[in-house]
Amino acid sequence: MTVYGALDIGGTKIAGALVDDAGTLVVRAQRPTPAQKSADELMAAVTSVIDELAAHPMWDELTCIGIASAGPVDTAAGTVSPVNIPAWRRFPLTEQVAAHPRMPPELQPVLIGDAVAMTAAEHWLGAARGFENALCMVVSTGVGGGLVLGNRIHTGRTGNAGHIGHITVDLKGSACPCGAPGCVEGFASGTAIAAHAQAAGWSSPPGVAPTAAAVAEAARAGDPHALGAYERAAQALAAAIAATAALVELDLVVIGGGVAQAGNTLFVPLRRRMADYAVLDFTRGLPIVPALLALDAGLIGAAAIASSQLGATALVTGPRP
Repeated sequence: MTVYGALDIGGTKIAGALVDDAGTLVVRAQRPTPAQKSADELMAAVTSVIDELAAHPMWDELTCIGIASAGPVDTAAGTVSPVNIPAWRRFPLTEQVAAHPRMPPELQPVLIGDAVAMTAAEHWLGAARGFENALCMVVSTGVGGGLVLGNRIHTGRTGNAGHIGHITVDLKGSACPCGAPGCVEGFASGTAIAAHAQAAGWSSPPGVAPTAAAVAEAARAGDPHALGAYERAAQALAAAIAATAALVELDLVVIGGGVAQAGNTLFVPLRRRMADYAVLDFTRGLPIVPALLALDAGLIGAAAIASSQLGATALVTGPRP
């Protein structure tokens, strides 16, 4: 059995896994992301995850390691500047991971954006399998995306193609941490959904954290402020998806991440709002479906893309069912 290593670094969690050539996670480790801490403290959390993986006997069979990170990333330089991790700006993540004492010296970590990794996973094993042109999105602490074009993952020059969370959907909107006004992420991320619901008058039940999941629960119970927050998120997502479809023509949109776990609370208004924005003939009726690989897609995709560096291109091109 071939063993691939994978790391998935986001604003909420730092996860790692050893993955086999069927895409199965053999062992998994996870730590909370100390997103507001120093660069060294963040790296210490990454190191702790690698330490746990390296303690597993199959670590000695490692053939490659992929790193999926919140972006922007620079795959050529091996650096990351996640919008929601302020201490990391042009942080040399690839170099730091390669310097781990248990990392085999002949292995060069492969860096990719987390949403592009999710896209690779969904195209290999998930909801986008068999589709030649797809947009895959992660809607969570942030909003990211990746593209499949012509049956191949399209990463772009720096690895950031498909960065849909930073499309402006409100010219007079509040400034996003990225610096632009009115980004999708400011409407549709989990943080934005919870903040908007609270500003409108919703409050979480005693002892329950005011998260997007709590807002979704309230929306299912009919709370108008919670419903309004998801409607607002759906409208922003629909505008960005329709714009992307107009640019590149899509066969399918796949949405994963923590916010997507809200199910119909998100997908029903999103599909309805698409009719307002996807008005060109070739953009109408675009299927929008939930991701199949849930919260481990970043790990599976990171392993798939790293393995492609070994010539296992079927993992990235997405074999047909």
